[in-house]
Amino acid sequence: MQSMSNANDSASDHLEDAIELRIEDGVATVMLKREKRRNALTFALWKRLGATFESLDQRRDVRAIVLTGSGTSFCAGADISEFGETRANAAQALDYEHAYEGCCNAIAAVSKPTVAAINGFCMGGGCNVAMSCDFRFAVPEASFAIPAARLSIVYGVGGTRRLLNLVGITNAKRILFSAEKFDAARALQIGFVDEIADGVFAHAYAFAQKLVGCAPLTISGAKTILDDLAGGMGVLRQDRVDQLLDEAAQSYDYREGRVAFAEKREPQFRGD
Repeated sequence: MQSMSNANDSASDHLEDAIELRIEDGVATVMLKREKRRNALTFALWKRLGATFESLDQRRDVRAIVLTGSGTSFCAGADISEFGETRANAAQALDYEHAYEGCCNAIAAVSKPTVAAINGFCMGGGCNVAMSCDFRFAVPEASFAIPAARLSIVYGVGGTRRLLNLVGITNAKRILFSAEKFDAARALQIGFVDEIADGVFAHAYAFAQKLVGCAPLTISGAKTILDDLAGGMGVLRQDRVDQLLDEAAQSYDYREGRVAFAEKREPQFRGD
């Protein structure tokens, strides 16, 4: 097992320990650790969390990623207590939005499967973080809300598109217009989460372990195509699809998959 904590520019509130990373048997676990603030993220932590996922995407020893929170909270979104210093005017608000959306986009852009283990409170930007993952599992007592309408904040295009793709236009409007909370049962009903489970981290981790044994090129190729199709706006290019298909067809993993199938054994994929 490999273990580390991400450092932070600020020593206050123990931000240097606010994101913990563990890697074992191909699965990386990223844990938010600011229990006193319900794992809310500061301006600096938005950037650091995004950088963490970008670095994990480059690691060959990582095949799947589980994101969770410590204590009884997944993520309370932005740490509003610092808005007077980091989001006090239009220029700062734009910089903050870039850091926030940059983090969520970095999570969404990872070529490996990502699973959010929502262990409780999931609010505001925490919902966007969860939606940026490929899968969302939640404990029965989890609660959700996007309170932008209580703060006069317009939710960005990236987060709004993710919400729309998951829950449909009527539910997305209700969530954004009303800022009302909804529970795990409602989240499952409308498609915001995929499964509800006690011991949600163990459940998410076991699922991630299953994905570790699957062909990385198949997963990354399917993820690219599906996400581009869901994104709309003409982002899916045939030449990019052809490149993905060619890379897989010429790969070691494709040959290994065929041989393993013929030999009736589990394939040992390498990701190339």
